[in-house]
Amino acid sequence: MAGDARSASLQPDSLLTLPQSCAAGPVAVRWTLPMVWPPVGHRSFSHTAGQINGIAGRNPGTGSRRRTVGSYHGPVNSRAAQTSHPGSDHGDDVDLEPGIGSGEDGAPTGGADAGTADDRRPSWYARPSGTAWMLLVTGLIGMYGTVALVAERVMLWNDPSHITSCDINPWVSCGQVMKTWQSQLFGFPNQFIGLVAFSIIITIAMALFAGARFRRWYWVGMNIGVFLGFAFCVWLWSQAVYEINILCLYCMVVWAMMIPMFVLLTSRNLQHGVIPAPAGVRTFAAEWSWPIIALLYVGVLASIMLRFSTAFF
Repeated sequence: MAGDARSASLQPDSLLTLPQSCAAGPVAVRWTLPMVWPPVGHRSFSHTAGQINGIAGRNPGTGSRRRTVGSYHGPVNSRAAQTSHPGSDHGDDVDLEPGIGSGEDGAPTGGADAGTADDRRPSWYARPSGTAWMLLVTGLIGMYGTVALVAERVMLWNDPSHITSCDINPWVSCGQVMKTWQSQLFGFPNQFIGLVAFSIIITIAMALFAGARFRRWYWVGMNIGVFLGFAFCVWLWSQAVYEINILCLYCMVVWAMMIPMFVLLTSRNLQHGVIPAPAGVRTFAAEWSWPIIALLYVGVLASIMLRFSTAFF
């Protein structure tokens, strides 16, 4: 019946059935799942109009609070298969995903290590829209630096005497850096790696804006890829500052974007349980991400100022 809301209860050893009369109207479902087995406490959840939101419950045995957020994916209508259950005359099957103790990433959100990090609201960059904006902004700026480097590289191929747009002085010269072996570590210009990598980052950001939700393995793989890119930039920074002794302006734009991308993505995955870690580590990642980014920026800037002090002072 349209506009009518109904409720039901689900225990772990039974399935939830709803009457067919609920098919035409919104359905409100409330069920309880045990925190541990055998059950010593219960979680309470509420479901309305296809979205499940966890309500934190308390475990009497430990006093810890845990929270699970999931999504309802199964249709509730008269076409669903009919099942019979004790105490129920008729009803439709309701499929609930993901399972107990798992979130949107398919990663555990409860368990023995569950603590305050599971109860607090994630940092803005750890929410879907925040993660999308973070990846999009860092990806676009990083792509700008990469495209500029590719353009300068092509012009150098066409004209070896070409003076690049970032040839400012003997200490800041992209053209001089491009002539070193470090600029072609894998046998081709490093810029082409950035073209592919930042394209992937921007695509993931747009997918998140469109409502895509990825499994835990996808976030783990992405974090590994961003870490490798970050490590590569650290190596390029050390080579430019301490070996080549020449800075590349567009390269530094890429470095500047890889720092927040890596730190914030790792923090996001820690907060969501994608990367298993104790509650204290998750809390630290949520509260200290921006100070860590600031310290890394200061460290890079200090190394440049000290190494090239004669050029600045």
